Amino acid sequence: MDANAPKNEDMKTRQLNDPVNRVVIASFHESNPTISRIIKDQLGIDVTPEQVRGRKRNLRKNYGDNLENIPQDLFREVLEQNNFSGDWSHGWLKTDTASIFIRNKEDIVSYEDMRETLIADMKAHAPEYPTIVREKNTDPHMIVIDPADIHINKLALSEETGDEYNIEIAKKRCIDGVMGILEKSSGFSLEKITFVIGNDVLHTDNPFRKTTSGTPQDTETQWWKAFVEAKKLYVSIIEHLVTVADVDIVFCPSNHDYMSGFMLAETIASWFHTSKNINFDVTIAHRKFVEYGENMLMFDHGDGHKEINAPMIMAQEQPQMWARTKFRYSYKHHIHHKKQIKYLSGKDYHGVTVEFLRTPSGTDGWHDRNGYTGVPKAVEGFVHHKTKGQVARLTHYF
Repeated sequence: MDANAPKNEDMKTRQLNDPVNRVVIASFHESNPTISRIIKDQLGIDVTPEQVRGRKRNLRKNYGDNLENIPQDLFREVLEQNNFSGDWSHGWLKTDTASIFIRNKEDIVSYEDMRETLIADMKAHAPEYPTIVREKNTDPHMIVIDPADIHINKLALSEETGDEYNIEIAKKRCIDGVMGILEKSSGFSLEKITFVIGNDVLHTDNPFRKTTSGTPQDTETQWWKAFVEAKKLYVSIIEHLVTVADVDIVFCPSNHDYMSGFMLAETIASWFHTSKNINFDVTIAHRKFVEYGENMLMFDHGDGHKEINAPMIMAQEQPQMWARTKFRYSYKHHIHHKKQIKYLSGKDYHGVTVEFLRTPSGTDGWHDRNGYTGVPKAVEGFVHHKTKGQVARLTHYF
């Protein structure tokens, strides 16, 4: 037996229990300057990059180049003794024998995890949608149903703003609004539904509870939970809409959820890919166009071009559609209150009407502090006749 073995083992144990070494081990493949900053952030200890290099060299000497021989059982034993279970994301554990900063990978949801969850969900649901054959419509109309700026995961507390808003309220208002618009349109013979999605359907766009551009938001839960709830909401609404008429889905990218909103739209399109009664326009294009008879409709979020430029943009980007139509409408969102502008074009005075839609979303702390209160909360819909233009504007208030 090697007489120096106990002494060597004691030295290894001290080396492993050293808090700086533990940070070096956890961040081993990072650059030395980066590890130096991590040690400063986590431990408040100044360790130079050269000192980090020396610690790496000693660790390699005792545990191999890949540190594969570090006894991980010590970590597990200390965690179990101190009642760390699987429902934490990170923590700092200090004992007489160890000082450990730890992260629980089980609580971190990656893109791959989300993808596998979505695929499993789709397989479990097995969404097979048989083709619906409909009777000929002798007086056809199209209805635009547009739950604007839902902001799923926005948090508003009545103690602060006098208004309560969370995921469940958002979902209920969206469903009630869609059903209310359908009920109000029951006097029209509908052959098509244009259902508008996106437009800040999700309140944030990253794990740090911020919008796409980095503005912090008050939220209720994790981003991925909001994504799943939004997906369920859209699926349930679309499954009902298609029983009424064929559905065209139009996606508007937006400023709160530019990335995650696009992924959600792609997910919904994949979910219904077997349906012959549902069509999708879910590209990342900022403006979407719909032609229905002599109606030309443009949809965008409303945070881009000025509304006064809407007629020229419509005419330039879709000149043939412009030439074929007489009734032209631009549906916008984003500003959360009602605004209508009508422009005249040509000697026949065919109008271009710009509509900013109301939202069912509650008033959070930022809006309340800035006095943006008292705006009616609603979901809106618009009925279009093929040759008579917009014939009804419907509102479901909350």
